[in-house]
Amino acid sequence: MRYALLPGFAIPAGPGSRATAIRAFFNRHPLATACHAEARRLTSACDLDKESGRRRRGQAIVLVLEQLSKTYAGARRRSVLRGVDLRLGAGEYIAVMGESGIGKSTLLNLIAGLDRPDAGSIRLDGVDLAGLEDDALTELRRASMGFVFQAFHILPYLDLAQNVALPLILNHVAEAEAAARTRAMLAAVGLEGREASMPRELSGGELQRVAIARALVHSPRLLLADEPTGNLDPESAAQVLSLLREQVKTRDAGCILVTHSQAAAATADRILILTAQGLRAPG
Repeated sequence: MRYALLPGFAIPAGPGSRATAIRAFFNRHPLATACHAEARRLTSACDLDKESGRRRRGQAIVLVLEQLSKTYAGARRRSVLRGVDLRLGAGEYIAVMGESGIGKSTLLNLIAGLDRPDAGSIRLDGVDLAGLEDDALTELRRASMGFVFQAFHILPYLDLAQNVALPLILNHVAEAEAAARTRAMLAAVGLEGREASMPRELSGGELQRVAIARALVHSPRLLLADEPTGNLDPESAAQVLSLLREQVKTRDAGCILVTHSQAAAATADRILILTAQGLRAPG
């Protein structure tokens, strides 16, 4: 039996087959860079050794954007971002708002290294993303970033523990340690004892809790959340936002929340408005 995940790829059932198939999925599928669980390829290239990574974790500033700009070519050139500056500290949780089409998703793609800016710089823990080749960017994204999306992107044929453990599998964490960290992370988001549950058994709010657990289980330095409550009712949204803030603070990660919701933005440490001239404070 084979379980279809996305067109063109399936996970075969059977003992010992899932980990290999999951790695192959993230390595081969053309949609692999579209989301946290998909924005990975297994590569060995990385210019950051473990010791230098540990030193950078002690720094107070996680992310620095300087004069970031992006223009899309075509019949008519379109400037999406211009002169964007930002400093994000460890444990800081900020909200970015702005009109539809102003470039919020483009900004997240640039920060994640899924697209390249035309001008300006992006530094994550002091590492300039412009100096990294695609394989090194993948390594950095896999080790140092977490993603939460409006549509959850929970893989339907894996149980909760397997979904949450995906970043650990991709970072080659030993099986026993991965299992322990997965259990602890599910407990931290209020899903203790639900490791074997399937996604179809969960509500929307619970699925987003799983997504938060998956985004944070590998202790990333930076969390990018794109409209994480867009598909939730107000009560579930409030619970998820409270949990997201709590976990960001507990784990000392920097978090950028992109949202249209004033209620969601109000949970952040500070709110920034993205405009054609860059990021500014409200008012």
